[in-house]
Amino acid sequence: MPEPASGELRVDLSGQIALVTGASQGIGKAIALELARGGATVVCVARNVEKLEATASAIREAGGTAEVMACDVTSGEKVGALIDDVAERLGGLHILVNNAGITRDTLLPRMTDEQWDDVLNTNLRGTFLFTRAATRVMMQARYGRVINISSVSGLMGNPGQANYSASKAGMIGFTRTVARELAGRKVTVNAVAPGFIASDMTEKLGEAILEEVKKRIPAKRIGTAEDVAAAVLFLASKGASYITGQVITVDGGMTA
Repeated sequence: MPEPASGELRVDLSGQIALVTGASQGIGKAIALELARGGATVVCVARNVEKLEATASAIREAGGTAEVMACDVTSGEKVGALIDDVAERLGGLHILVNNAGITRDTLLPRMTDEQWDDVLNTNLRGTFLFTRAATRVMMQARYGRVINISSVSGLMGNPGQANYSASKAGMIGFTRTVARELAGRKVTVNAVAPGFIASDMTEKLGEAILEEVKKRIPAKRIGTAEDVAAAVLFLASKGASYITGQVITVDGGMTA
């Protein structure tokens, strides 16, 4: 992969296998590209194979190595089989990024059981299933990095997102507990909580609304997927070996 531009974080992940869920677009795609830039072989996981291929192609075109694997992140059987396959074929698993997530936004009185279950199953159950399977491999190797993509919604709540906020808060509690369980095996577990990040969805809000949002952010700008990916890259590095059980907010100071 090309050398980082001047001022960018330099991390050597050569020889490491990284798995990123929800890697087909947005933050997940940016994370996959960043880990590949660091030298890792990246396994891109999501349900949409076509979009995953676009991520993998971008990595390969930049000189990196990537694989595409479709998976239902809510199925324990399928997740376990995928992790076993990756560890056997590629020779291990060193980095896991639990990024797969969905929203089903509506105010609580209108929220259906299905909307609640869909979000909790994908966001929280999926994180549990991948972490459980992956850390079995990591514990045997006595090395691993688990990074869970939470949200500031899990820290401060957000109207219309009771399901999403609950899932992201759950990820934080999960992160802190598993970090304590695995620290002795040299496996770190941390969370990254993005704030307002530019996406296809935020672009549809219009310039007027975006300007109002910026006023509430001390940094006076909307975050980018690359901002989040940079935090993940650091937590995935060997230099972050004494950081575990932490939540790194990437929000321009919004929750400060």
